[in-house]
Amino acid sequence: MMPPLTQADIDKEMAEIRAARAGRQADHPDRDYAPYRSTALRHPKQPLVALKDPEATELTGPVFGVTDVTALDADLTRQHLGEPLGERITVQGRVLDRDGRPVRGQLVEIWQANASGRYPHQRDDHPAPLDPNFTGVGRCLTDDEGRYTFTTIKPGAYPWRNHVNAWRPAHIHFSVFGTAFTQRLVTQMYFPNDPLFPYDPILNSVTDERARQRLVSAYDHELSRPEWSLGYRWDIVLDGPAATWMEEGR
Repeated sequence: MMPPLTQADIDKEMAEIRAARAGRQADHPDRDYAPYRSTALRHPKQPLVALKDPEATELTGPVFGVTDVTALDADLTRQHLGEPLGERITVQGRVLDRDGRPVRGQLVEIWQANASGRYPHQRDDHPAPLDPNFTGVGRCLTDDEGRYTFTTIKPGAYPWRNHVNAWRPAHIHFSVFGTAFTQRLVTQMYFPNDPLFPYDPILNSVTDERARQRLVSAYDHELSRPEWSLGYRWDIVLDGPAATWMEEGR
């Protein structure tokens, strides 16, 4: 039986990969990034199957209309009878194309853990409390300036079973849908100065330091609301050299 992986084992693997790629700008993190163990189980191992009629997926796939998204969907603190526990935050940014132009009417979805680092999911069974007043899911449409805004609770760090004493930094998952469901992109937003950054193989699978920093939001005092919430700003760039890194390619 193999001994359990320790943080030292993961740190060594991450350092070796960084050293091997020093000075190189990768197009995207490896789908089977070894320090993130479950990537070996999550990426396709067989050749992709070409669809005879690609447009057929648009006719049978999920759809939404503007009336399906309400103002309440963007405020995760008002979706239940009571107020959730934790630090209330406002997260705002713009969805931009590679030339800095706003992407209007874009469906942006988020999901996250609660302030204790717990998801309301049956597979999340670590001993942190659930919050009956926080589901952790929201969505909105970008405005004419490509801007999205969410009011939510700052998520807590949480343990995961990648290796012994593995903890994920606080983060919010973002989904951007493009003009069709099949164009969906998924990424994560982190918070500045998190001490867990050096230990996290998911974040460090982005081996380009500049690209990794683009996943970290910035505290914005002007966005903070008096007596209400702290503000964080984070833009999503869909393509080009300044693109936001996505979990499933760009």
